[in-house]
Amino acid sequence: MSSSTPSVDPRGLRFGATITSLVLAVAIIAPAGVREVLLALQVAAFAIGAFIGPAATPQSKLFAKAVRPRIGAPKELEDSRPPQFAQAVGLAFTLPALAFFLAGFTTVGLVLVGLALTAALLNAATGFCLGCEMYLVTRRLAKQLV
Repeated sequence: MSSSTPSVDPRGLRFGATITSLVLAVAIIAPAGVREVLLALQVAAFAIGAFIGPAATPQSKLFAKAVRPRIGAPKELEDSRPPQFAQAVGLAFTLPALAFFLAGFTTVGLVLVGLALTAALLNAATGFCLGCEMYLVTRRLAKQLV
């Protein structure tokens, strides 16, 4: 990782995945209206993470203010590019889900939110970031094609 590559606290990413999991889980069981508001908030958080960077998300800001001061600095930081890609993947599932909910296609919306929830739960519970791994695989494939 070059010194100009932004880096992030991996514990903050896992904290963010936990909050994302909670928001998406509640969105799945919430009544119409509430579900769309929760999902719109998560879509906005994913958009911030995808276009600005994971450190700019509300979840990361909360971690930086409320959690990190209590647990101290991490031993190592991680490259922010894979988690930023993962935020874009989350956005690619939740933005269409929101559109499907608003158009009345609830089942399709629920499936898309369920897929995003599965990835977020995997990260929250184990630290394995599916979107980050997708980033690494696409980078390897791109290098082989060049």
